[in-house]
Amino acid sequence: MRGHFEGHTETLNNYIMSRDSFSYIKFVVKLTRKFPSKKKKTKGANYSKGGGGGGVIDVVTKFGAKADEKTDLSKPLLDAWKEACASTSPAKIVIPKGIYFFSTATLDGPCKAPIELQVEGTVKAPANPGAFKEPKWIAFNRIENFKLFGGGVFDSQGTTTYKREGCEKHDYCDSLPINLRFDFLTNTMVQGITSKDSKQFHVNVLGCKNITFEHFIVSAPGESPNTYGIHIGRSDGVNVLNTEIKTGDDCVSIGDGSKNLVFNGVTCGPGHGISIGSLGLFNNKEPIDGVIVENCTLTNTSNGVRIKSWPGAEPGSCSNIHFEDITVTNVSSPIIIDQKYCPWNKCKINNISFKNIHGTSALPEAVKIICSATLLCENVELADIEITLSGPVGPAVSQCSNVKPKVSGKQNPVACSAPIGAKPTPAA
Repeated sequence: MRGHFEGHTETLNNYIMSRDSFSYIKFVVKLTRKFPSKKKKTKGANYSKGGGGGGVIDVVTKFGAKADEKTDLSKPLLDAWKEACASTSPAKIVIPKGIYFFSTATLDGPCKAPIELQVEGTVKAPANPGAFKEPKWIAFNRIENFKLFGGGVFDSQGTTTYKREGCEKHDYCDSLPINLRFDFLTNTMVQGITSKDSKQFHVNVLGCKNITFEHFIVSAPGESPNTYGIHIGRSDGVNVLNTEIKTGDDCVSIGDGSKNLVFNGVTCGPGHGISIGSLGLFNNKEPIDGVIVENCTLTNTSNGVRIKSWPGAEPGSCSNIHFEDITVTNVSSPIIIDQKYCPWNKCKINNISFKNIHGTSALPEAVKIICSATLLCENVELADIEITLSGPVGPAVSQCSNVKPKVSGKQNPVACSAPIGAKPTPAA
């Protein structure tokens, strides 16, 4: 991202000082529009060795790591991390090209100076899910000024778990490992990294501030269960840019307490779409506030852009959510807010917009905005919607309940024109 902000440093710093402002998101989106998807080599820190240590640490040459697919990389990496984290000058750890076996590890901060992890090789997890004592494979915890990059692959070999064979005899199916955990990080860049065949979530972001994923790849079969692409919770300032996600569950899942998020240039499919929520699923949920999803493409997904909620025991809220310039191809439910099944829902949905969303729907219900009868959706906008039916039964319809959206521009299907529960007719 640094390359995107060159020449805008003063303006960016002013926005960062008031990071809670939703205008920060608009500023980031403006820059990503101007500099859409060029891969630039960003100038890194100065790693010449000084009195405080630092420099470049190669896990092979210094700590004896072996790219033989059987020698565990975890100890060499932890040893390298310990040295780099203690350095008072910037340090970089390098995992060279090759295929490495990696059991599990948590890389803990805080560190004394900025730190980078350059992964050039492929890192493989144990294929056996019973090898994990905790539901995580690789975790990064309480680090500030961190960068993970290098074109490397984190391969969980999760295909062994997708059929859930043997789960009746083992309890590990309830706590399968997440590929990459980012917990309580500040000022972080994840760039040019692939998460492959995770046994559970690919990425979990919790309690982070100012973290960017760019040119990130998620790869898993469409039938892989519970393999969320990127799940975000209780984090402020998350940017996901020019990222490709193919998986078996939500490509992006936004949980409670998340604010000031930008998704630009994300491609999704197969998968379950880009989702806000589930709202109200658990108690003590924090509001979701300030999300822009823009310039994204969804193909053959079971949902497009959606807000999902459950009958929560405690009130929750979701506000300032904006979907714009979205292309959908053969997507089952391109635009969806659905609270119909829980009319007592206590989740408040406010200031939501769907603008310039076009493509094809696999099901007749192309637009479905079904809000709670107890807490009506407020300030919902539909602008320039052009979605036709790709399936055999039609035509495409738009359904609304407990909401009076502001409508502008072209509307195909006609906004809120179909009754709830109407049976579609066969297409001619």
